[in-house]
Amino acid sequence: MQLYNIKNNKLLPIREKIIDLERNIQNLSEDNLDTIFGLEFISTEFSLQNFRIDTLAFNKETNSFIIIEYKKDKNFSVIDQGFSYLSLLLNNKSDFILEYNEKKGHTIKRDEIDWEQSKVIFVSPLFTTYQQNSINFKDIPIELWEIKLYENSYISFNQIKIAGSVESINKIAGINKEIKEVSKEIKVYTTEDHVKKDWPISRELYEEFSQKVLNIDPQITIKPVKSYIGFGINNKLLLQLRLRSNKLAVDLLRIEPKDVKDPEKRLIYQKNSMKYYNKHVSQIYIENSDNIDYVIPIIKEIYKKYFLGSII
Repeated sequence: MQLYNIKNNKLLPIREKIIDLERNIQNLSEDNLDTIFGLEFISTEFSLQNFRIDTLAFNKETNSFIIIEYKKDKNFSVIDQGFSYLSLLLNNKSDFILEYNEKKGHTIKRDEIDWEQSKVIFVSPLFTTYQQNSINFKDIPIELWEIKLYENSYISFNQIKIAGSVESINKIAGINKEIKEVSKEIKVYTTEDHVKKDWPISRELYEEFSQKVLNIDPQITIKPVKSYIGFGINNKLLLQLRLRSNKLAVDLLRIEPKDVKDPEKRLIYQKNSMKYYNKHVSQIYIENSDNIDYVIPIIKEIYKKYFLGSII
């Protein structure tokens, strides 16, 4: 993707620069894990058995470990290496917990970790077409992120997403024992896991609501996890949604009811939200289209306050 600078109504190309060292990518990423990926840094160059993990991180939203690897060499298998790292994690859970506890200075227990939402992220200046197509599954626990460096110290991180991923990684699990074993324990959630076929009312409400939220900004994406469907930009969540049989429960993040225009006082503040989530959370229920029309302006207000101008 070519970037331009606008000057006197003329487009001036911004030249891409070569990233000299793989270590430079790693240092930059580790110093900005929360900004780029919304993750908590644990350790660098974590060695275990015959593996060395470039960056070990933790996702506090899902309570799961994330392994990040940086590549400049294009000749590697995304699938083979990704599932090898996940197999290492699942077969050595105590070692990962110990690393977290030692580096973070506080204790996390095995049953507090959601192992099935573990993930591997590869970061590289370029992925081949073959590598990109290899993750073309709806439920693969591997992400590819391209990093580009430009003149004047501009930089971009872009997640590679393949359109139309409908097949499951389990379709090929039978030919690879490691993939088969990892797939038993790790699950990548999709909207289909939340939008039940026998819930026609909430399904229609979800389709209408999600479209109106996505129309607020083209950068907003849907991020399903185990307990909710998230809507956000650049790994920063705007709201969390849970479907019920005949309504939607929407958690609006970072606000108390008094922070937004809520003339009918429909927002319900979650009293322990700061204690458990380290952010204010206010909930609203959606039972019909009128409810959607009521909450969309509130969501736009939150978006303008916390996202607009801070997402680049």
